[in-house]
Amino acid sequence: MRPVVDRDSAEWWKRVAGHEFVVQRCDSCGTLRFPARVYCHRCRTDRWHWEPVSPTGHVESWIVSHQPFLAGTSEPYVVVMVRLADAPGCVMYGNWCAEDPPVAGQPVEAVFSTVDEDLSLINWRPRE
Repeated sequence: MRPVVDRDSAEWWKRVAGHEFVVQRCDSCGTLRFPARVYCHRCRTDRWHWEPVSPTGHVESWIVSHQPFLAGTSEPYVVVMVRLADAPGCVMYGNWCAEDPPVAGQPVEAVFSTVDEDLSLINWRPRE
């Protein structure tokens, strides 16, 4: 099982495979957005570009999953929801890469995990 790549997310997955940490920025109103989509949710324009942002944020929430995400994934595992530091309107999910459980509001940083040449995932670990 692999993440489902669609029209809106294909370029984002390609950039993650190259270890780029980006979100979309609307060319009309400047709104930063994630996940990727064709139209801006604020002004409805279809003009936008990819913009690098800091791969940091704060834990918003988390769950313990007992369902494997990829073949060979050990279970159970913790999935965190992170509010991005440079784009507070955006949240991103990923595996938790630490022994201690996450804490709401905890500062974190992204970790790229290469699965194969076409797929990398963004995971999260505590930021010092």
